[in-house]
Amino acid sequence: MTTTLLRGRTLSFLRWPQTIDDVSAYAYEEDGGLLLRDGKIVAAGSYAEVVKKADDGVKTIDHRPHLLLPGFIDAHMHFPQMQVIASYGAELLDWLNTYTFPEEKKFRDAQHGRRIARLFLDEVIRHGTTTVAAYCSVHKSSAEAFFAESHGRNMLNIAGKVMMDRNAPDGVLDTPQSGYDDTKALIAEWHGKGRQHYAITPRFAITSSPEQMEMAGALVKEFPDLHMQTHLSENHAEIAYTCELYPEARDYTDVYARYGLLGQKALLGHCIHLSEREADVLSETGSVAVFCPTSNLFLGSGLFDYQRYRSREKPLRIAAATDVGGGTNYSMLRTMDEGYKVIALQGEKLNPFQSFWQITRGNAEALSLADKVGTLDAGTDADIVVLDSGAIPAMKLRMETVKTLAEELFLLQTLGDDRAVREVYVAGRPAKSDMVSV
Repeated sequence: MTTTLLRGRTLSFLRWPQTIDDVSAYAYEEDGGLLLRDGKIVAAGSYAEVVKKADDGVKTIDHRPHLLLPGFIDAHMHFPQMQVIASYGAELLDWLNTYTFPEEKKFRDAQHGRRIARLFLDEVIRHGTTTVAAYCSVHKSSAEAFFAESHGRNMLNIAGKVMMDRNAPDGVLDTPQSGYDDTKALIAEWHGKGRQHYAITPRFAITSSPEQMEMAGALVKEFPDLHMQTHLSENHAEIAYTCELYPEARDYTDVYARYGLLGQKALLGHCIHLSEREADVLSETGSVAVFCPTSNLFLGSGLFDYQRYRSREKPLRIAAATDVGGGTNYSMLRTMDEGYKVIALQGEKLNPFQSFWQITRGNAEALSLADKVGTLDAGTDADIVVLDSGAIPAMKLRMETVKTLAEELFLLQTLGDDRAVREVYVAGRPAKSDMVSV
């Protein structure tokens, strides 16, 4: 039995912070303690109280004056796209054809998949992220590589083999039957193994035929507790092409509704250009709209209307994500910095407590995982990030004038990156300091 006591300034959210002064929305301890045992948080609170619950001689790690928060959660990433991040000059459909599909062909090689899976999880941990929802390539071996690497690190991750049987080149296509069979085999092998979660993953309506969409819907019916992830309403050309391919559908969202793909565990990347009808359908089904600001800006796709979607009469469930490699950074801090700007361009502001709620408890709730990750509650998994608000000279200088926790969080969000992440704990074990550089 392994027991560790962490000491530092602890911050965890209880609910959505309505305003910057909504102190009842979070639990903050200036001198906090987290008692970890066998991968779980067994006690949290003030250090003076938590230390009383620890055994004599418990290993204590003092992270003061740094902040201890739940590990960050990224709700939409493409692990095969590591080597196309920062590729110039394309919008969505050109991006896929010019960069993404040729890159994903490489994942026919299982060894390549294993190498990229290792480097990918190194990178997300380096940036303080402990849980991701990831798209693999169309190749079954790519999902096997991802899950094997994730399981070896004892991470809680969600992933799935992409299903796509049309409108892409040879080498990245499956068939309706092989996509179904491979997915079912991967579910049997990996879902529930350790901390692994499987997501049924039709890439998007353009690359799946009606027959494959039927197969995806059949899988959702057979495995109703699994996540389903896909893309929706990212780009005007994408929307128009989808409606051409599915003329019987009322709109893009209706394509997924017709095949039974919407619901509480449906993760829909982007959702920028939704009609009111479509937003109503997502709200009524409890489906999750995933906000990917760095990607949406980089590809010129549009501005996600975060505050409207949250405050409308039928509000949407929202997650946030990097969308690497269309997204331009692995950091959820950088993501929320760009998210702040996207929201500001629409005349609204997201206060820093709301940003940090989103990338911890908010994303955990959106992924239906808040009983396991996203908080510092006793009984949850000990996935924790340690943040240094003076990590670089510019931050250290600014900290001389910071007077409040809100100001400090906004500084971390605005200037922070992987250098601000001093340590990461995955299931109670330090994961960043032990990382081998490649």
